[in-house]
Amino acid sequence: MAKREKPDFYAEKARKEGYPARSVYKLEEIQKKFNIIRPGYKIIDVGASPGSWTMYALQQTKGQGLVVGADLKPMGLKKSYPNFFFMQGDIFEEETIGFLAEKGPYDTILSDAAPSTTGNRTIDTGRSYSLVERIIGLADPLLKKGGSMVVKIFQGGDEKDLLEYMRTLFASVKILKPKAVRKESFETYFIGLEYKGTESE
Repeated sequence: MAKREKPDFYAEKARKEGYPARSVYKLEEIQKKFNIIRPGYKIIDVGASPGSWTMYALQQTKGQGLVVGADLKPMGLKKSYPNFFFMQGDIFEEETIGFLAEKGPYDTILSDAAPSTTGNRTIDTGRSYSLVERIIGLADPLLKKGGSMVVKIFQGGDEKDLLEYMRTLFASVKILKPKAVRKESFETYFIGLEYKGTESE
């Protein structure tokens, strides 16, 4: 436990560079590989608090387009951005999705969201499954045809079903465990590229 409390390389780097959390470097690696955030894009960050991914998306969009953050918890960025909007709400509620859809459609859906964890792999992966399934399902109401999605999953067996689900929606799905993920962690990321869209599109 004492070792975890000592800041590691990425935690210290995040502190020095003004990010709320080390998770920003996971997104940075994903961005460098897949270029899913560009100036002028509409981006939504699901599970945005405390705000590292949102801050990175705002930097990459360079003041153009729109970045929307959504989370059950409040998020206070130290700096205000004219192209940023935050909604505190539950993505399992249709009213929340309807409101977020009004700001879209989005070029990219980002999510580093995770349920509260126990350290028990079986319990944590089970809790994660329904959350990730819901986030993947947001492609239909929120994502532009040709758009991208990044979602965090916990490896434990059921992720194969989630991978197959994403493959029905995207032309290509990549799997990446960024270098900034802790060695003992069983989290990884699915990156969906070129959303196929709905039949009506």
